[in-house]
Parts: sequence; C-alpha cells; structure tokens
Amino acid sequence: MGIERLQSLSDEVLDELLALWEKSVRTTHHFLKEEDIEYFKPLIRNQYFGSVRLFVMRNAGGKIAAFMGLSDDMLEMLFVLPEEQGKGYGKALVDYAINQCDIYKVDVNEDNEQAYKFYLHMGYRVVGRDECDTSGKPFPILHLQQPSL
Repeated sequence: MGIERLQSLSDEVLDELLALWEKSVRTTHHFLKEEDIEYFKPLIRNQYFGSVRLFVMRNAGGKIAAFMGLSDDMLEMLFVLPEEQGKGYGKALVDYAINQCDIYKVDVNEDNEQAYKFYLHMGYRVVGRDECDTSGKPFPILHLQQPSL
C-alpha cells in the first residue's frame, strides 16, 4: 500500500475524490442533511481540494481507496471508501502525516463517532471544542492533537 501525493488535479481526479468524499460522508456523517451535503460538495471540489496537499492510496484495482489533505500544520481531511474501511488505509495515512509531514493536529465533527474513535485509537487527545464548524454551521468540532506536543 503506497501513498502517492497528487501533484495536479485533473477534472477526472477531482471527480473521483469528490465521489469518494460523498460516499464516505453519506456513510459516516449521519448528522448531515441532504442540503448540507449539497452545500459542501462544490466547496470541497472547487476550494478545499485545491487548498491542501492531497495524498491518496489506491486499491488493487488502481482506484483511489482513501485520501487525506494536509495544511501546514493540520490533517484537514481524511476519507476512506466505506467498502475499504478496516484495511489499514486510514492508519497508514495518519502515520504518514505524523512521521513524514510532522502533522500532529486534526479536527473532527463531534457527531462523527466513528472518526472520533479512530483518532482516539491513533493516540490523539481532545484539546478543545467549538460549537460550530468553520462555515458557522451548528456542527460541533473537536480539536485533537497527538500528546507529544
């Protein structure tokens, strides 16, 4: 399982990433309504993907099975196809972010219990909480950090 940094984002790659994002969100973000997903979709594709360093992992068929986006100091996004979860993609990407990119912080939706438990399992601890997400929507955000900082 190799990790590949995406250097350029073609429409085809953006579409594949967005489809993965949406499938994952519909499986894990049960607190979002349809209008919330539709609100975020163009932002994710047209703004968020271009504002982070994207890393992907592909399955045996060559399709993107998981991806993460990193800013200067945070793991900004981590998504795994639902049918690929539990195969080590998320752990490999988080380990890479920590050990290769010195990224020790991540935010997670408080209501995304699966992701929250995953990050706790990966050694993160809660260091703060906001009532709303960065868009001002009422989705509480937990700020997590590796305890070494």
